[in-house]
Amino acid sequence: MTIPVELVNGPGRKNKKEFTFSEEHAPEDFHDHLWELEAAGELVVQRVPEPYLEVPVKYGRTKKVPIGQTWHHKSCGQCGHIPGYSTSIFWVNRKLGIEYNDPTDQTSCTAWNYYASATSNQAAQACVAMRNFAAAYESDHFPIIHCGTSFGHYKEVRHEILTNAKLRAEVREILASMGKPLVMPEEMIHYSEWFHAMRHDIAKHQVLDFSKIAVTVHPACHYYKLVEGDAIYDPEVYGGQRTAIVTGLATALGAEVRDYSTWFDCCGFGFRHILVQRDFSRSFATQRKIKRMKEEADPDVTLTHDTGCVTTLDKSQFAAKAQDKDFATIPVLSEAQFAALAMGAHPFLVCQLHWHAADYKPLLEKMGIDHEKAWAEFEEQCGRLERNEAKYLTWEDVDSAPVEAAR
Repeated sequence: MTIPVELVNGPGRKNKKEFTFSEEHAPEDFHDHLWELEAAGELVVQRVPEPYLEVPVKYGRTKKVPIGQTWHHKSCGQCGHIPGYSTSIFWVNRKLGIEYNDPTDQTSCTAWNYYASATSNQAAQACVAMRNFAAAYESDHFPIIHCGTSFGHYKEVRHEILTNAKLRAEVREILASMGKPLVMPEEMIHYSEWFHAMRHDIAKHQVLDFSKIAVTVHPACHYYKLVEGDAIYDPEVYGGQRTAIVTGLATALGAEVRDYSTWFDCCGFGFRHILVQRDFSRSFATQRKIKRMKEEADPDVTLTHDTGCVTTLDKSQFAAKAQDKDFATIPVLSEAQFAALAMGAHPFLVCQLHWHAADYKPLLEKMGIDHEKAWAEFEEQCGRLERNEAKYLTWEDVDSAPVEAAR
């Protein structure tokens, strides 16, 4: 299904000029500098392992996305607030039979300091990023980043490392004190880019019919507004006028993508706003995003691809509901959870939808999932833990719940 470019220039979009590729305005390809620095012995470039897929990015370049042998840079917000986000990513990899590394030596990306409080310094910011990349390199797995903010932050760190010799030397010295090399990945890969590149393989494993599911898409600011030339823009999706991420996967799964006028707006998270102006974040998320989606598109679900976006759009809706009992809520999922459900993942054991605030039960019913039966299965597994029959749930426990039981 091709999303027509005409949607881009409809009502409410007159302030957005049509994008036309131009060599004159295209940013310099960072790879040229990357290879030069490696040749000079200044750093090590970790190549994208084969097999990989090539996808188009905004200014005409193609980007390599590895299929397997990936090192997953997890998101602190996902692990703490939306655990079904990460487990859905891993479950889809396992379902496709793809090998990956879930590391135990990863740290947070420091973006909270960088964007929100400015309490750190340039070298410390860069060293955290490069230490994580060194850990991926040492494991012989290629880094794939779960958080959109980490992704944007690391792209900016890459620019600083490549263009600032003084910073590069300082970071190299600090890493050397830890016995680690200065390593830069050949490509910066966000997990949603992997889902986009693999969307047709994912669709081949689809067991639920999503043809009657209507979705709206919120593209994450920190994915495509920071270092925009490194984000995927596909001519088959909105004529290349918007990032193809999420929309491409949703359409591959047969869902109907509906447009709305405030698609370009932030989810309300804004990073610093969520810390110091939380009421502003909540009102922006509900009034500028959820309410507009409901009035203009009336979707069954909103899909996005970043920790802060899922959290803000989902968990802000209680405030609007408390203020206005007639406020119409919309369930919010990551596209990873959406894809996992399409492939038969358990809504609670894998996708962990019980961590979400907006009512998701009507969506599950429309998908053909028996959420009451699935919840009983989840409670049964929790009972095993309470009775000390197991210390924790394993992938084998999750896989033992048949797809039929969750429908």
